[in-house]
Amino acid sequence: MQSEPETVCNVAISFDRCKITSVTCSCGNKDIFYCAHVVALSLYRIRKPDQVKLHLPISETLFQMNRDQLQKFVQYLITVHHTEVLPTAQKLADEILSQNSEINQVHGAPDPTAGASIDDENCWHLDEEQVQEQVKLFLSQGGYHGSGKQLNLLFAKVREMLKMRDSNGARMLTLITEQFMADPRLSLWRQQGTTMTDKYRQLWDELGALWMCIVLNPHCKLEQKSSWLKQLKKWNSVDVCPWEDGNHGNELPNLTNALPQGANANQENLGQCKSLEYQHLPAHKFLEEGESYLTLAVEVALIGLGQQRIMPDGLYAQEKVCRNEEQLISKLQEIELDDTLVKIFRKQAVFLLEGGPYSGLGEVIHRESVPMHTFAKYLFTSLLPHDAELAYKTALRAMRLLVLESTAASGDLSRPHHIASVVPNRYPRWFTLSHIESQQCELASTMLTAAKGDVRRLETVLESIQKNIHSSSHIFKLAQDAFKIATLMDSLPDITLLKVSLELGLQVFLS
Repeated sequence: MQSEPETVCNVAISFDRCKITSVTCSCGNKDIFYCAHVVALSLYRIRKPDQVKLHLPISETLFQMNRDQLQKFVQYLITVHHTEVLPTAQKLADEILSQNSEINQVHGAPDPTAGASIDDENCWHLDEEQVQEQVKLFLSQGGYHGSGKQLNLLFAKVREMLKMRDSNGARMLTLITEQFMADPRLSLWRQQGTTMTDKYRQLWDELGALWMCIVLNPHCKLEQKSSWLKQLKKWNSVDVCPWEDGNHGNELPNLTNALPQGANANQENLGQCKSLEYQHLPAHKFLEEGESYLTLAVEVALIGLGQQRIMPDGLYAQEKVCRNEEQLISKLQEIELDDTLVKIFRKQAVFLLEGGPYSGLGEVIHRESVPMHTFAKYLFTSLLPHDAELAYKTALRAMRLLVLESTAASGDLSRPHHIASVVPNRYPRWFTLSHIESQQCELASTMLTAAKGDVRRLETVLESIQKNIHSSSHIFKLAQDAFKIATLMDSLPDITLLKVSLELGLQVFLS
């Protein structure tokens, strides 16, 4: 096979404080990233720095020439490149000889080889036009020909830039977002009152997640954050900007199999996760003794999961609440708890139980607050071997499902940090209620299993089930679970658990 003929490309790369600030290549290849020739020259410069001769800025070289040398230099330069530079050279000569020209009002002359001032902004070269063109092309393909995969690769590139504290991360995400906002399908979907596809909505979710990473970056200057806030508000004010829940239509969405049900829903994905080894890396000296990046990450995750938040209106946003919570918990489950991390769990569980209105496990919550069943089940199983009393206290507090209560507690108004639970006149549209009740049932079943042989705890769990679970099918399931647990083959029947099973069974018949 004949190989392609060898081609010679002219490549120019500008550096500024160890960053490539601009590139040009005669190959003509257009892409978001550098062409192979630019990469090759960069590697050559890195690997063989002695082979690349270092010159003084051209202005310094010209300063050392006398008049004859300067004239010879200019004339030879024009002769070698006369077709390209002669018109420019003649135009500049005319302006220099004119006393009133703009060029004569400026002292000195520019020098592209001298580099930028130390105070000037410097950032990696990014071909903004190509970013816009590529995103526009991918969006126009409507999810076909791997366009979704290509967009996710762009998002991954933004994440990589943010990790490296490259200022191009925000620039690149701005360009991507502008193309998303300019997508003609947005206005079409708005006019027709239809929802966008799930794949497309997930891309918008990723946009939002990346913008959160950017605006929460502690290394950014206040003026940058102010600029981004202004830009985000501008996009948000555009009519076609999608709502978070994605429901522009008036019709109820199809709720069949909206979310997986039961205890094995994630396997009151995980099996495919590779086992990762997490280690305590020492953090900066301004942190407390014993703290590491791992302890900080776990603590932030627990704080976020326990925050009280009102259930959003739309189906997609409600599904996203469940999905994001389960994804974060699945990440936490990959971490093996040691003594240091157990201390974090105990501290956060106590904070959340006593946390007042910011906490979803506080004493009094809003009627439409997102339930904590899934999170509490994870806390319960994590704390049980180390602090059973705290584990049960946390799980029992989370059992409530106020949205189904006919009357909700008003709260202790003498304690101003509590939110009074107010029962609105309307019945809220909780599209994921079936999934939520399943998680509530799973939490209760987990407590029943752990409480076997403990009469006091079993009675407490039974009272919580009778008070908080309203679905007859779930109560019946718990009666079956209690019976199975009580009559395991390897032990004598647990009389208290059998009584729990009987009482729950009778409750189903009487309901």
